[in-house]
Amino acid sequence: MFKAMGKYVRAVFYLVTFRIDKASETLRTNPGVMSATYDRIIDEKRSRINQYKDAIAAMIAQEESKKQKLKQLTEEIEKLQKLKSGAAAKARKVAQRHNGDVEATKADPEYQKCQSAFKDFSSTLAEKEARVDELEGDIKELVKNVAGHKINIQSQMRDLEKLAEEKQDAVASVLSATEEKQIADIMTGLSEDRTSEELRELRELRGKASAEARMSREMAGLDTKRAEEEFLEFAQANEASDEFDQLIGLAGKSEEGPDLESSEATRIPEA
Repeated sequence: MFKAMGKYVRAVFYLVTFRIDKASETLRTNPGVMSATYDRIIDEKRSRINQYKDAIAAMIAQEESKKQKLKQLTEEIEKLQKLKSGAAAKARKVAQRHNGDVEATKADPEYQKCQSAFKDFSSTLAEKEARVDELEGDIKELVKNVAGHKINIQSQMRDLEKLAEEKQDAVASVLSATEEKQIADIMTGLSEDRTSEELRELRELRGKASAEARMSREMAGLDTKRAEEEFLEFAQANEASDEFDQLIGLAGKSEEGPDLESSEATRIPEA
């Protein structure tokens, strides 16, 4: 029993799903719904393109920031190189004062100061040069990526324009197909067009209105008056005919009353 119920539930679900799918398909093929659907898709695509533009703009801003940092590091490197050269030049002067005595030169505090500064400048310079190499690699990659994204977004913009054109073509095609289907259905008698039914209803209304008007005339005595008028017309016509017959002597004597004198003469006397 449970197995049968499961099959029944699945069958009902498939039936409902089928009907929903067919109803959804019919609704989506409506020109107005199709136009609105295209508008929604175009709006969503335009929104994604705008988000894409914002991301590219952020990448470009990052590129500019890295370029500015690279410029700053380049200036700092140039300064460090000068400082490094200055420290070395001063150390040479100290060495000259000691006439080439290495131990005296190395023991000189000023020489030691120049040596320490030279090492610091060299270390910092190496770090900044490494950072410059890193920035140059980042900027090169950003420039490449931004160029690729610009090409991609230009393609998407063209697709968006084509989608707007496709919307007009799709709606026009659906309208044309709908008209053609209606014409074909009319020719095959399968149309759901209510034209014939509406004409029938109009004719029924016309007949009903005529019947109501006739009933109203009867209720108002108009038909009785018309009948009386017809009777009077017939009476006048008959009188005119009788008068004409009398004028030409065709009036029947049988229609006259009995002759009293003749009746008295032929009467049989009573015994």
